[in-house]
Amino acid sequence: MQGRKNYTEKLFLSFQLSDRVPKDNLYKRLREALDLSFLYRDTKELYGRTGNPSIDPVVFFKLLITGYLENITSDRKLVEHCGMRMDVLYFLGYDLDEELPWHSTISRTRQLYPASLFGKLFNKVFAMCVDSGMVSGRTQAVDSAPIKANASMESVVPKVPATPMDTHLKKVSEENRGTAKKDGTTVSPAHITAPEHELKRVEKHHRNLQESPVRLAGASHRKARLLSNKTHYNPHDPDARISVKPGKARKLNYRCSMAVDTAHGVISHIQADFADGRDSQYLTDISLKVQDRLRKNELIMTDLLADAGYSNGANYDFLEQRKVTGWIPVFGKYKPKIEGFPYNKEKDEYSCPMNRPLPFKGFRTNRDGSVLKCYWAAPKDCKACPTKSQCVPNTKCKKITRTIYDEQYLRAYARQLIERGKRMKKLRQSTVEPVFGSLTQFYGLRKIGVLGKAGAHKVMLMAAIAFNLKKYLKNGGRRPSIGILRTIMEALKGCVMNFYRRNQPRSALLKAH
Repeated sequence: MQGRKNYTEKLFLSFQLSDRVPKDNLYKRLREALDLSFLYRDTKELYGRTGNPSIDPVVFFKLLITGYLENITSDRKLVEHCGMRMDVLYFLGYDLDEELPWHSTISRTRQLYPASLFGKLFNKVFAMCVDSGMVSGRTQAVDSAPIKANASMESVVPKVPATPMDTHLKKVSEENRGTAKKDGTTVSPAHITAPEHELKRVEKHHRNLQESPVRLAGASHRKARLLSNKTHYNPHDPDARISVKPGKARKLNYRCSMAVDTAHGVISHIQADFADGRDSQYLTDISLKVQDRLRKNELIMTDLLADAGYSNGANYDFLEQRKVTGWIPVFGKYKPKIEGFPYNKEKDEYSCPMNRPLPFKGFRTNRDGSVLKCYWAAPKDCKACPTKSQCVPNTKCKKITRTIYDEQYLRAYARQLIERGKRMKKLRQSTVEPVFGSLTQFYGLRKIGVLGKAGAHKVMLMAAIAFNLKKYLKNGGRRPSIGILRTIMEALKGCVMNFYRRNQPRSALLKAH
C-alpha cells in the first residue's frame, strides 16, 4: 500500500537538541572541547552596571567561530544560517524557539572588544593544540599574502598638505619669489620639488608603461593616472594600502603575515600589517612574538623558514643573536663574491686584477637607511693602469661597496646550497603556502569585511582560530593516553630484543642468560 505523509505543525513539542545532534558532529565535539568561560572575566570591565543586558560574550565568539568555519563573512547571513542548523544552535546554547542576536549587535560588539581579547582566545586555542602534541615549536615557517580590503580603487582621493591649502600656496609663492634679508640681499628662489632620484624613477616607470607592448586596458587613455600611496588614499578606509602582485591589478589590500608550525601545520602567529611595506621589515616583530608564545608553552624555536622576500642582513644578524637558524634564501641581486677582485679578510681589503689594493675607507648610509662599507683604490694606481678604459672609464678610481652584514649573507647563502637547505625550502612550500590557500578559500579570509587595521587583525585572528580548532578536532583533541604510550614502548623494546637475539651468536646468548 502506498504511504503518504501528512504534516501538521504541533503546538507543543517534547524535543531536545542534544538527542538530535550526533556524537561525532563537529559542533558537538567543539562544545565539549572548548571552554570560553574566561571571557566573562576579561570582558567585565567593558560593560556598565546598569542598562539592558548585552549579548553573551561566549555566544558572540561562538557565532564568529561558526562564521569562519562555515566560510560566511556576512553577519546577516551568519544569523540566518545559524537559525537553520540544529547542531550550530546546540553549540551556541540556543533552543529552536529562541531568537538569535541581531546581526547589527554582532558588528557593534566586534568594534567594542579590543584586539587583545581576540589574541587571548587565539593563545588559548594554540595552547590546546600544544597540549594535544600537535606543536613541536622547533621549526616555524613564515610567509605573507595580500588580503583585499573593504575599499575600492575608484574612491581614492589625492592627499592634501597638513597645513591649510591657502597657507601652503602662500609659502610656496614666497619661496619661489625669494625672500629679502635684513642686510638687503635676496635669497635665491627655492623650488619645492621631489628628490632627483625619485623623479628619474617615476619618469622611467612612466616611459616603460608607455613603451610596453602589453598594457592594461585604458592605460593609453588621456585620463589614465598612476596611483601611489604617497599621493592618494581612500577616505573610507585610510589604513588600506595600494599594492600589486605580478600579473594582477592594483588593489587596496592589507598584508597578512603568518607563522606556521611545521609539525602538523598549526598556525602559531598571525597579524595584519600595512600592504605597502616590505616582508623583511616585519620579520623581527613576527619572530619575537612567536618565540614569546612558544616560551609560554615551554617550547623553543630553533629554525625559521621564509622566502627571499624576508632576506635582509639585519634579519640574518637578529636571528643569529637569538640562536635561531634562518633558512632564508638571499635575494637575487646579492653576489657572494666579485669576479676578479679577491677579498683578504685579515687586511679587510680587495685586490684588483692588476694586483693593486682596494682598502677599506669608511661607511656610507644608503637612501633606505642601510649601511655600506666602502673600498676604493688609489687614483694614481688607476690612472696608470692599462685596463682603466675597460674597468672604470668614467671615474677616477675603482670603488666597491659591500653591506656590513656580508658575513651573515655568506652564511645564509651557504645554507641554501646544501641538501638540508633544499629540504627546508620544500618544507616551507608544503607547510605555510597551503595554509594561506585554506584560509582564503574556506575560512572567510578572501576579503576583509571590516574597516581599519585593528579590525583586519581581528578578522585574521578569528580565521586562524577556526583553522586551528578544526585541525585540533581532526587530531582527536587529546594527547595520547599513558596506556597507549606504554604499549608502544613495550612493542619497541620487544623489537629491539628480537633484533639483538637474531644478530648475536648462540654462545653470547647463553652467557647472557
